[in-house]
Amino acid sequence: MGMDSSVAIPVILAFAISVLAGPLIIPFLKRLHVGQTEREEGPKSHLKKSGTPTMGGILILGSVLLASVPYVKSHPKIIPILFLTLGFGLIGFLDDYIKVVLKRSLGLTPVQKMAGQIGVTAIFAYYLLHYTDVSLAMKVPFFPDCYLDFGILNIPILFFVVIGTVNGTNFTDGLDGLASSVTIMVATFFTVVAIGTGSGIDPVTCAVVGSLLGFLLFNVYPARVFMGDTGSLALGGFVASCAYMMQMPLFIVIVGFIYLVEVVSVIIQVSYFKATGGKRIFKMAPIHHHFELCGWSETRVVAVFSIVTAILCLVGLMAL
Repeated sequence: MGMDSSVAIPVILAFAISVLAGPLIIPFLKRLHVGQTEREEGPKSHLKKSGTPTMGGILILGSVLLASVPYVKSHPKIIPILFLTLGFGLIGFLDDYIKVVLKRSLGLTPVQKMAGQIGVTAIFAYYLLHYTDVSLAMKVPFFPDCYLDFGILNIPILFFVVIGTVNGTNFTDGLDGLASSVTIMVATFFTVVAIGTGSGIDPVTCAVVGSLLGFLLFNVYPARVFMGDTGSLALGGFVASCAYMMQMPLFIVIVGFIYLVEVVSVIIQVSYFKATGGKRIFKMAPIHHHFELCGWSETRVVAVFSIVTAILCLVGLMAL
């Protein structure tokens, strides 16, 4: 069996759309005054970023959609992935739009955000259960042909995994090129597994790889555009849905280790701060800022986190 070169098509297509649309969309976002408002309590070095347009996630979503929609008929399993990616992207877009265009600095209220996340996840779960033959039983890493099945409890686990992953990617998006670089690795991992197992989701994983490679040209340090919540929530939805379509949610702990560490660092920091009445464990959370305050350059943090993810993706392949 020879290598099927057609897998390259969605990669190149999404890359081309992303690269060509970037110079058109970025000035448009700038004109909207869609500038990133940096948290006052963020690292001082980040205050210079406040003029950079955000919501670049529409560039990612647009190119992924255009490059993978032609495959919907031949690869119906990409439908739930596109749904979760776009669904979370829409929540992120609303959040960004309220923050940036309507100038309300906090965006959606936590209740609105959570309601949206639960709603989108519920539709995804319903679709999975009723319109696909995909089981919610989870492959166990390093134990081939071994599956964990919690019966009815698989559904609350799905909510926890999806919403946890989405918030992990959201927290990871705090440095130029960080979430893009890490997610390129994860999407490449899913592409390799999808092609190897014939799971039929490779057009969308390939489209995400191409789209992010194109986006990274504008997003790498010093960033000309940020993905915003539009991009980071969408990418979380993409990672979680790919994992579920291949019965691999447990593998997110391996390949999405950075997302996990980012979200856990925030939980630990906040809990400890409250419990001790104001003491901190990390210099700052999410943890990429902790490393920055330890004297690492932004580019160094991104390189190290990407290298860690690349190695863990290889571990993930060994764990199949």
